Amino acid sequence: MRLPRRTRKKARIEIIPMIDTMFFLLVFFMIATLTMTVQRGLQVNLPHAATAKDNIKQVVTLTLTKDGKLYFDKDEVGSVSHVQSRLVSKENRASEISIIINADRAVEHGRVIEVMDAVRKVCTAKIAVAVRPVTLNQ
Repeated sequence: MRLPRRTRKKARIEIIPMIDTMFFLLVFFMIATLTMTVQRGLQVNLPHAATAKDNIKQVVTLTLTKDGKLYFDKDEVGSVSHVQSRLVSKENRASEISIIINADRAVEHGRVIEVMDAVRKVCTAKIAVAVRPVTLNQ
């Protein structure tokens, strides 16, 4: 009696599980990257400007709220002199400092200038005032 031989099937590379694995890795690294970002600002109602940019890298954030409080990277400071002392210590550790001033639109202009002047007295950092871009539906 003669036994029939089975024909060997050719080996195939299954691509669907590989696509699933790559998609999972992509999603994992996207979520991991989002959790590593540092948010240093406090929520304030910023004024609008047509020349505003969304991608400014923030190193030091000074926040002036409408109730008169001053924050240095989410830490409340009592006065401008405390900001100056913290900037001096930060400038000794870093070679270049960029400062973003987040001032609520209800804050007096003179208070913002007072903070800017205090920053300029102690360091030669780049100073920017944060604004929101103008949208068409306003």
